Amino acid sequence: MKRVRTSPSALTRRSVVGGALAAIAATGVTQGTAEAGAASAGEPGKPWEPVPVPAQVPVSEYQVPVSGGGSLWCWDTGGDGEAVVLLHPGSGSGESWPYQQPVLTAAGFRVVGYSRRGAYGSVAGTRADADTASGDLDTLADVLGLGRFHLSGSAAGGPVAIDYALSYGDRLRSLTVSGSVMGVQDAEYAELTAALQPDPFGDMPVDFKELGPSYRGGDRNGVAAWLEIHERARTSDAFAQSLANTITWSALETLALPVQLVTGDADLYSPPSVMRLNAGHLREVETHVVREAGHNPHWEQPAVWNRLLIDFLRRHRGGRP
Repeated sequence: MKRVRTSPSALTRRSVVGGALAAIAATGVTQGTAEAGAASAGEPGKPWEPVPVPAQVPVSEYQVPVSGGGSLWCWDTGGDGEAVVLLHPGSGSGESWPYQQPVLTAAGFRVVGYSRRGAYGSVAGTRADADTASGDLDTLADVLGLGRFHLSGSAAGGPVAIDYALSYGDRLRSLTVSGSVMGVQDAEYAELTAALQPDPFGDMPVDFKELGPSYRGGDRNGVAAWLEIHERARTSDAFAQSLANTITWSALETLALPVQLVTGDADLYSPPSVMRLNAGHLREVETHVVREAGHNPHWEQPAVWNRLLIDFLRRHRGGRP
C-alpha cells in the first residue's frame, strides 16, 4: 500500500452551495431518529433549502494495489470507531462523499471512501487479470485492517455492496443500499426496470437522469459541483468488472444481516415501489424514502440521508456476535 499524503479532502477547497452549515450539523448528526420501515424521511411542511458542504476532516490517502496491476485510490479518516465504507455511484468516484465524510466522523465512525478501478484517482489495470469489484473491496479491507465493518453502497455501488455481502457477509456489521436497482437479474425484474427507462432515456443528460427535478431547479450550484465530480470520475482505462455472484431475489433471501434500503421519491431508476419490491426478498430490512430527491439522495438531501445512515449504524453497532 502506497501512502500518498495526509490532508483534508480536495473538496474542502470548493464552496459548493450557500446556506447555513448548522443545517447539516443539526439534522445530520444529532437530531431525529428514523423509524424502521418509515414511509418517508424529511420534515413535512418545512421547505427544503440547499446546505453547504461542511469543512472536511483530515484524512490519510492511499493507493492500494489490486490484482492485474490495478490500484485503488482511497481516503481514510482513521480513529478507533467502527469503520463504515462508502461505495460510490457509477456517475461518481471516491470524491462523491463531501457531505458524509465529516458528519460520519463527528458521529464517532471511521470513514473510508475509495474509487473503484477506472474511477478518479485509481488505476484499472488489465481486465483479464482483474478481480471482481467485491474481491477488490476485500483486498482493501484487509490492507486497511478494517476487521468487521459497515458497508453503504449508492446507485452502481449497490450491486457491489450486495455482491460483497453474499461473498463475505461474516465481515459486515450492516449493509445500506441507496438509490440502486441492486443488480437483481431475475427476468421479471429486468423487464420492469427496462420499462422504467424507455428510449431515449439512455441519451438524456446525466444530471437529468440522476438528480431529482426539485434539486436541479433549486440548487444550480450544487448541480454544477456534482457534474464536476462526474466529469472527472471515469478514466481512460476504465472497464466494467464482473460480480462474483448472480444477484437474484432468491440470493437476497439468503442474506442474514441488517439491511437498510433508501431511495428518493423522484428516483427514475429505483422509485419507492421498486425499492419495496426488493425489500420483500430480504430477511431483516427497513426502507426509507427521501423527499425531493432523485437517484443521489446522499448528495441532494444530505442532512436527511446522513441522519438515516447514522441512526442505522448506531442501532447495529457491534453487528452480530
